[in-house]
Amino acid sequence: MPQEQTRPSPVPSGAKPEGETQAPQPWTWVEASIWTERMLAALENGVTGGRWYSLMDKMRAPRTLAAAWKRVAANKGAAGVDGISIARFKARASHYLAELERDLCEGRYQPLPVRRVHIPKGRGQTRPLGISAVKDRIVQAAVKMVLEPIFARDFLPCNYGFRPGRGCKDALREVDRWLKAGYPWVVDVDLEQYFDSIPKAPLLARVADKVNDGTLLALLQRFLDQDILEGMRQWTPLTGVPQGSVLSPLLSNWYLHPLDRVVSHAGHVIVRYCDDLVLLCRTQVDAEAALALVQTWTAQHGLRLHPEKTRLVDGSQGSNGFDFLGYRCAGGRRHVRPKSLKGLRDKIRHHTGRTRSGSLAQIIAELNPLLRGWFGYFKHARFTTFRDIDGFVRRRLRALLRKRAKRPGFGRTPKDHQRWPNAFFAAQGLFTLHEAYGRARQSR
Repeated sequence: MPQEQTRPSPVPSGAKPEGETQAPQPWTWVEASIWTERMLAALENGVTGGRWYSLMDKMRAPRTLAAAWKRVAANKGAAGVDGISIARFKARASHYLAELERDLCEGRYQPLPVRRVHIPKGRGQTRPLGISAVKDRIVQAAVKMVLEPIFARDFLPCNYGFRPGRGCKDALREVDRWLKAGYPWVVDVDLEQYFDSIPKAPLLARVADKVNDGTLLALLQRFLDQDILEGMRQWTPLTGVPQGSVLSPLLSNWYLHPLDRVVSHAGHVIVRYCDDLVLLCRTQVDAEAALALVQTWTAQHGLRLHPEKTRLVDGSQGSNGFDFLGYRCAGGRRHVRPKSLKGLRDKIRHHTGRTRSGSLAQIIAELNPLLRGWFGYFKHARFTTFRDIDGFVRRRLRALLRKRAKRPGFGRTPKDHQRWPNAFFAAQGLFTLHEAYGRARQSR
């Protein structure tokens, strides 16, 4: 067998190679009722054969189910196909949890179908979202509390998606660091319909690499085989994990973990937030080799690269950039990508239709969390971006108020600004992005 050629490390002096397992982390985020000091010691030191046994009894323990219910209740959410809401479950929580534990212990537990709804994605477009029953969300949360530390122990530093203590901003800073370190060539990878296309059997086999508990694996299989209910249609998907489920972020993240290893072992730099990933290279030749590697791996593991959105980019050129986690990176700078701005405007339009019902106070109460959340993520954008969004929101609200006042005309008029000046909306409590930007700059 020929010897494998090792590529020179692309890591700058003093930086930690991406292929290395991350340093031991503080396990403050784990569920203490499951991950005792003895369990954590086994997690850090490794278990015999690298696989975990007898996890199901820990998952279905009353304390675990109670902790899982607490997390599900905090996240709120709508009722599933059984019509049982968070409030209704809460009224008889002890009864429902005891029933759930009994069904799990006796092997009678069966997840209900996932109720599919469509949420606005843009003009004329929607994104499917699966809503599981509250009881199923509790069981999934309990499974997640058992499995997540096991997977987290193996995740590489280049993986930032859906991980405690890590987030989008960390991934963006890492991309900036590599670009500034002289890695301008970027492989912009787009996995086409990733969540819906993950092969079930290989995914479960990947979990079985770490878990040797047949009962727990069978439970995961039942979750993967949950029916989808949309209107009067009901079917079992052949591939994928339900978007919106408690377990889907963890499982989908784990399925791509071997890709991190393969790419890092080949000497390439990868920064990944679940299925949103980029590879950063010194030269075009390196970028072409990295792309070929990703193409081979995804084809072998049942995934598809979007033929138009997956591309090579010279990120040092201001006229040629790439999108990553809501930002457009080009010429060494980051801006809010046009698609992110369009998405925000579409959501604002959804809340401010001229014929919608509800008081102005109610509409502003709906807008404020949206605007605060968007500012919290994009607060490093240009000042003019915030000013433009503020103006757009006020124009939408003035048009709505003009309609209710039965005033003629559809476009902007000077009288609208006189009747409903900016101070009027400020007095109503409307969140203003450019003012938040000014306060943030002062605090820095």
